[in-house]
Amino acid sequence: MSSLPQILHTISYMALPLLLAMVLHEYAHGWVANRYGDPTARLEGRLTLNPLAHVDPFGTVILPLICLLVPGGFFLGWAKPVPINPGRLHNPRRDMALVAAAGPGMNLLLAVGSAVLLSILLSIDPSLATSWPPQAGQLPRRDLLGILLLPLAAMSLYSVFINVLLMVFNLIPIPPLDGGRVLTSLLPAKSAIALARLEPYGMLIIVGLIILDPQIHVIRTITGTLVNLMATTILSAVLR
Repeated sequence: MSSLPQILHTISYMALPLLLAMVLHEYAHGWVANRYGDPTARLEGRLTLNPLAHVDPFGTVILPLICLLVPGGFFLGWAKPVPINPGRLHNPRRDMALVAAAGPGMNLLLAVGSAVLLSILLSIDPSLATSWPPQAGQLPRRDLLGILLLPLAAMSLYSVFINVLLMVFNLIPIPPLDGGRVLTSLLPAKSAIALARLEPYGMLIIVGLIILDPQIHVIRTITGTLVNLMATTILSAVLR
């Protein structure tokens, strides 16, 4: 198990990118729903960038910490879902697909934006690359590199992987995940109804798969491969 200083050091670089990724993911859902006729999130005060409106105590704080404490564990977390009323959308089937896709789409934009920020920081100070990775217990340098640029670079790099991970995970085609809701909107009516019936049990299915994954290695293999491929592709495209 990682030492407590190393865990705290990792949390210090991951906390803000993770919080922004989750909050903006939910904000995107609410914004698109409001754009297409459903003001429920706005009327309930959820169409806001205030993190307190989106934080789920277990999914946003406790579970990610547990994942960091368990060596080799599956990293998982979520924010409080924004309320959506499909019946108020202009075209419920089409618009629900757009609302569901908005969250992963926001995570993709944040991943690309984080890679661009990292590229800018490296252009300002190329020696950042030689200072990576920052180690727990290091005394902070008193120059601009140690005080500002290196932490920003670390958070930017974590942000790329965090946002790609959230995008890939949420696109798993099991409702209530976004991928399941997009698929429900695209399938013929009978198939869509059958898939929608899984929604009350969807998270139990996903948790069960995660618990079994150390034995079957399906989720870790698929998501890990996709996350590494997409994140390295984004970084390579932006940093070249």
